[in-house]
Amino acid sequence: MQRRHFLPLLAAPCLGGKAAAAEPAFTPLFDGKTLRGWTVEDGPPSAFYVDGGDVVIHRSGNDPAWLRSEKEYENFDLRGEFFLKGWSDSGILIHAPLHGKPMYTGMRINVFHQKDDPPNSQSAGAIFPVAAPRLVNVRRQGEWNDFRILSDWPKLQVWINGEMVQDLDVSAHPELKYRLRRGYLGLVNLSYPVRFRNFRIRELPAEDPWAPLYLSPADADKWFISEGKPQLDLLGEVIYVDGAGHWATKEKFRDFELQLYIRGCRQHNGGVLFRSEGRGTKGFRYEIQLHNVEGAHYPTGSLYGIHRARYPRIEDEKWFHFYLRVQGPTCLVRINGETVCEYHRLERLDEGYIELQGHRQGYWLEFKRVLVKRLG
Repeated sequence: MQRRHFLPLLAAPCLGGKAAAAEPAFTPLFDGKTLRGWTVEDGPPSAFYVDGGDVVIHRSGNDPAWLRSEKEYENFDLRGEFFLKGWSDSGILIHAPLHGKPMYTGMRINVFHQKDDPPNSQSAGAIFPVAAPRLVNVRRQGEWNDFRILSDWPKLQVWINGEMVQDLDVSAHPELKYRLRRGYLGLVNLSYPVRFRNFRIRELPAEDPWAPLYLSPADADKWFISEGKPQLDLLGEVIYVDGAGHWATKEKFRDFELQLYIRGCRQHNGGVLFRSEGRGTKGFRYEIQLHNVEGAHYPTGSLYGIHRARYPRIEDEKWFHFYLRVQGPTCLVRINGETVCEYHRLERLDEGYIELQGHRQGYWLEFKRVLVKRLG
C-alpha cells in the first residue's frame, strides 16, 4: 500500500474557551456549543449534551444509546480528548452502521478508567471486546486524555496520551476483517458522565469500491420481476415487498460481497437469492433465508435447505444489517456484525442473479441501501 505522509499535529482548535493554535488539515466535528451535525440513536435526546464546550454523556441514556455523526467516513485520522473521573466507561465508535449493533458491525475503541495489567479485550484502548491493547495508558483522576485513531485499511492504529496502544492489520484479524470499512463515527452512552472535546478529523482517500444496487427509485431499472406477482412498493430509499414473488438484478454476479439493511414483520418470511438463474423458485438458486423464528428449521441467515444458521440478534420490525460474502465454493453470512452461517461446499460456481424474495402474503419485508462489491 502506498505510504501516506501526515502533517504534524498542532494544538487543538479552540472550543469552549480552550486556547489552541489552528490546525488547518483537520475539520472540527463539534462546534463547542451544540450537537449540530450529530444524532442520538437508540436513546432519548437528553442522552448527550454540551457543557462548557465539551460533549457530555448523561445518565438518562444507557446502553444502547449512542451519538452518531451526520456523515460516514472510510479512511481517516481522528483526534480528540476524553475526561475520566472515578469509575468511567464509554467508547468511541468507528465505521458504525445506520442500524443494528454498532460495536459489532463497526468497531468500538474502549474508553475505561481501569489500568489493567496485563491489558485485556475490555481495557482502555481495546477494540471491544475482541482485541486487547498493547498497554493501558489512561489518566483517570479528573484528567483529560488525548487520543488518536488512524484508520487506513488494512491498518488501524490507536494512540492514547502519546502511546501507541493498537497497531493492527485488520485484514489479518479473523473477526475484524469482516467489519464495515465505511460508516459513522459515534460515542457510546453507558450512563457514566464521560466528557469529550476537540473531536476533529482528516479524511484520507477512500478505497472500498461498493456499487449501489438500490438507493432510491432511480435504481429501479437495475431490477426486474423474475417470478410471481409480489406487491412491490418503492418508498424512497425503502423497497417494500409483500406476497409471493422475486425481484432480481439485471446484472449477474459470481464472487461478490453484498450488504443492505432489512426489517420485517413478526415471523416474516422471505430470502436473498444468489447465483440464481433469474427465475425465482422455478430455477436453480442458492437462498439465504429471512425467517425470524428461533425454532425454525432454517431461521434467518441460513443457507436454505443446506445449512442452518445460528439464530441472530434481530428483533421484529427493527432494521438489521445484512452482509453476504460469496467467493468460489464459500458463502458467509453476517447479521448485525455476527457470523451466523459459513459454508464451504457450494457446487454451482457460475455467475447468477441476486434476487430479493417475498414468500407469503401478509408477511412483509423491507430492504434499503443495497450495495454490492465484486471480488476479483
